[in-house]
Amino acid sequence: MAKDINLDQVLQTFIVEARELLEDMEAALLRVADEADPRESINAIFRAAHTIKGSSGLFGLDAIVAFTHVAESVLDRVRDGAVALDEGLVALLLACGDYIGRMVDAVERTEAQADPHADPEGAALLARLQAYLAPCAAPAEVARAAAPTAAGGPARWHLSLRFGPDVLRNGMDPLSFIRYLATLGQIEHLVTIPDAVPPLEALDPEGCCLGFEIAFVTTVDKASIENVFEFVIDDCALRIVPPGSQVARYIELIHSLPEGPSRLGEILVRCGSVTAHELEAALRVQSESAPERRIGAILAEQGTVAPQVVEAALVRQKQAKEARGAENQSVRVDADKLDRLINLVGELIIATAGANLVAKRTRNLELMERNSTLADLVEEVRDSALQLRMVKIGATFNRFKRVVHDVARELGKDIELAVSGEDTELDKTVVEKIGDPLMHLVRNAMDHGIDSPERRAERGKPAAGTVSLNAFHDSGSIVIQVSDDGGGLDRERILAKGLERGLVEAGRVMSDAEVYALIFEPGFSTAEQITNLSGRGVGMDVVRRNIEALRGNVAIASEPGRGTTVTVRLPLTLAIINGFQVGVGKSVFVVPMDMVDECIEFSAQTGQDYTDLRGQVLPFIRLRELFDVPGRPAARQNIVVVKHAGQKFGLVVDALMGEAQAVIKPLSRMFVQVRGISGSSILGSGDVALILDVPVLMQQAQLGRGAAAHAAS
Repeated sequence: MAKDINLDQVLQTFIVEARELLEDMEAALLRVADEADPRESINAIFRAAHTIKGSSGLFGLDAIVAFTHVAESVLDRVRDGAVALDEGLVALLLACGDYIGRMVDAVERTEAQADPHADPEGAALLARLQAYLAPCAAPAEVARAAAPTAAGGPARWHLSLRFGPDVLRNGMDPLSFIRYLATLGQIEHLVTIPDAVPPLEALDPEGCCLGFEIAFVTTVDKASIENVFEFVIDDCALRIVPPGSQVARYIELIHSLPEGPSRLGEILVRCGSVTAHELEAALRVQSESAPERRIGAILAEQGTVAPQVVEAALVRQKQAKEARGAENQSVRVDADKLDRLINLVGELIIATAGANLVAKRTRNLELMERNSTLADLVEEVRDSALQLRMVKIGATFNRFKRVVHDVARELGKDIELAVSGEDTELDKTVVEKIGDPLMHLVRNAMDHGIDSPERRAERGKPAAGTVSLNAFHDSGSIVIQVSDDGGGLDRERILAKGLERGLVEAGRVMSDAEVYALIFEPGFSTAEQITNLSGRGVGMDVVRRNIEALRGNVAIASEPGRGTTVTVRLPLTLAIINGFQVGVGKSVFVVPMDMVDECIEFSAQTGQDYTDLRGQVLPFIRLRELFDVPGRPAARQNIVVVKHAGQKFGLVVDALMGEAQAVIKPLSRMFVQVRGISGSSILGSGDVALILDVPVLMQQAQLGRGAAAHAAS
């Protein structure tokens, strides 16, 4: 039995693709002003709007079709050079993209469609769009019609359409394409071709046997007609005869179709595409032995199109086929399925670790060898599964181009966005959760960081300020930096505010990093006035809390008069890591392997929290004392040298247990506030091992660094 068509799933695909097209449209709108030749970007904007309109028509989303059609008409005039794509029109089209996005969101929520003409926001946008269309009497596609017509009027096309047998099974409604075609012009004649319908006993109720011959009058071009059927192009045979074609073109059409020539000739005459006399004369003189030629050569010979146009069309056709071939190499997978896969891989790692313990306990060499092979394969599966969830951070960075564009207009500042490291990859879960904190940091840099044009002129800086986004990998983490070339942070003002709020003890000597960290305290703000962007003391504390919830940390560096850099350091993944297991008494701890530099024998005088590492002072932390592990230290202890953010410190442990994969499990609420622990993992024995939070431990080690350096000197 054939599988039922899931229309909800097809609609969900439309929603996902519509959002991707809106993102592409926004990206092109934001870059078009900086391009010497913006034609390609303008075409990309038009294609995005046109595809959204066409897809919406397939699902009967008339509100989206109606609104997008007007925006598409304006873009068409931009393509023709009749309208300039200036800053005002870019802002309007960005607002239209937002409005279309909200209509798509309403479709996802299964809400009733609101008529954009009746909706105040939609009506206002449509009125602004219409201003760019007046006094245009007809869409500009008429000028690109394949054959001359009456002074920009509509042209008659002939469409021969045969749907494939799998169209219905693939979730497509053939009649929806016909209905959408009718929105682009007038269907004067439509003849249904039932010749492919088999006898009743052989009829497949889920198979499609539909064919149509259509006489279509419209002002749009051939590409627009073809785009109507782009979602079913691989499951149908579409032949289009342009206006003004000679009778020989229709003869070729007749011989290319499976139905009989006499029957098709009759249909063409009924549609008014050719006269009976013309068709009869052409059939009489045509030679049966004439070699088959490509339609492009015939059209060029007839003088309907120029030879160079045919050649360019063939090149575009080849590129389109290659593009479709490349698209077929990728598969869209639901995020829930990937999460399920990662969870199963995690359980497989735990089970493999248990099997490894049994193998060692029984001392069965063959079992140990097989288990070693299994462990290697599981590690490869783990790496492959995690790679599936890795995405480039560039998509997140691109969102901020719109933010910088809109906020700069609101603030009255000239601000540019510089992006680097957009190809850096990290777990999709991290990407999804870091977007909002980065959004706040970027807006904060524009409002507080970038100074006014007058102040920049006084300091000899360019009139345009720059906000920079950079991402790179470092020691198994991803580092994201948000920088600005503004005036920098006012250290004394922040310190005074901290004293006023009781966050700093009077007389306490603080480093620059400690002073700058005060801005992450709840309710802290040095803004002189409250604006739409800042001044309420809400935001930076939430930024730090959200970043720390991802097992990350945030730091600030600033130079007066030159700018500020906020550095966010995050783990590459929140699921599975390579860990280095250490033992303290009967407890097992896991250190992220990417942060382990080396292991040395413990040697330090009693009461000291530092040791000598090849002439360098190495502060360390005794895990037994930090976590109050019962029992006496081992006779021979070790120091695991850990590096983070370019600095090193040591962890004093009883035993080194070696490298092992660690499946990260979240801590219960009871232990969330425990500093120095970022999560837990299940060992092969079933016991729980705690995963150390190296950045937090490094902060604690740095408290003794000053004393250690002083003692060493």
